[in-house]
Amino acid sequence: MDMLIWNAAGHNAELLQGPNPEIYLAADATVPSVEHDRTYQPQDPEVIRLQNMVACLLKGMSKNSHTQGTAGTVSWNESVSEANHSVVTEFAFLGLSNSQELQIFLFLFFFVFYIAIVFGNLLIVVTVASYSRLHSPMYFLLANLSLIDLSLSSATAPKMIADFFSTRKVISFKGCLAQIFLVHFFGGSELVILMAMAFDIYTAICKPLRYTTIMCRHMCAGIVAAAWGIGFLHSVSQLAFAVNLPFCGPNEVDSFYCDLPRVIKLACTDTYRLDVMVIANSGVLTVCSFVLLITSYTIILMTIQRRPSDRSSKALSTLTAHITVVLLFFGPCIFIYAWPFPVKSLDKFLAVFYSVVTPLLNPIIYTLRNKDMKRAMRRLGKWIVNSGIKS
Repeated sequence: MDMLIWNAAGHNAELLQGPNPEIYLAADATVPSVEHDRTYQPQDPEVIRLQNMVACLLKGMSKNSHTQGTAGTVSWNESVSEANHSVVTEFAFLGLSNSQELQIFLFLFFFVFYIAIVFGNLLIVVTVASYSRLHSPMYFLLANLSLIDLSLSSATAPKMIADFFSTRKVISFKGCLAQIFLVHFFGGSELVILMAMAFDIYTAICKPLRYTTIMCRHMCAGIVAAAWGIGFLHSVSQLAFAVNLPFCGPNEVDSFYCDLPRVIKLACTDTYRLDVMVIANSGVLTVCSFVLLITSYTIILMTIQRRPSDRSSKALSTLTAHITVVLLFFGPCIFIYAWPFPVKSLDKFLAVFYSVVTPLLNPIIYTLRNKDMKRAMRRLGKWIVNSGIKS
């Protein structure tokens, strides 16, 4: 097998023949001779760092090789382990723009958006909890959807807003993994909640006589628990792809937050299989859920047309709002996780839409098209005003 002898200053590198694929790095400008290669032991920290980087970069070429030797021989597995944990300690975001003037505008734009997300989604949660007429399965699921939207946006938007005034948009390695976990945790939970809302509408329209029996309190609580549980399992499975990857070279993420498809491209190894696994996990799950939802909504629409009644217009209005939310959520997800030919500029736009725009549009869509919600919000507003006057 070949023996690689490397000079720390980047000079006089040559390839020699030897029994083991061992790596030697000289601290000076002189290449150590073959006779002394077994006793040479570098002490310079920079040399050790270079050893880690070379070992990590060559990992894909010699996965099954094991170094055996005395002083001066760098253990392959130890080098990879050190590179994984010490070479890359943080990731740098490229952000949305390098223009200072545009960043000021984006800061104001997304700051207002995030305040509206917090206010709008919390308003829905408080309204559903405080108004007894909204204590029904549909509004219970809607309140959970608003809570998840708020959490999903909070996992990425505050960091993005703060970075507009930062010269170095960096995040620690552990912080990056935390963002990946939270994005997929809340995203997976929202997917289940949207499917549960479709099931609620299907039961109310297609099986009205059995609705109260099917959508009882225990069923609603079980659905919400399953949503959070599935979201947790999905995020753990995604995080397992990235936690043990060797990161030893570039650390620039071409986005404003960490997500698995972008982070694994920075690993010092062949990521083809990982890309396939991401598509098989997130992509297939997203596409199958979307097809199932569209199929169920089509059945519901056909049922409404066959059974016209006084409540058909209200059911159609509710159904239209749900379909709009589903398209807003699944559209970006399909292109980010399932589309095999990503476009960087489009990916950034869809990431913004998925994490900032959609969580704001959801409460607007549900409140503007729902008379019960608007009535309950007006009563809540009057109560708050009266309480402030009395105090």
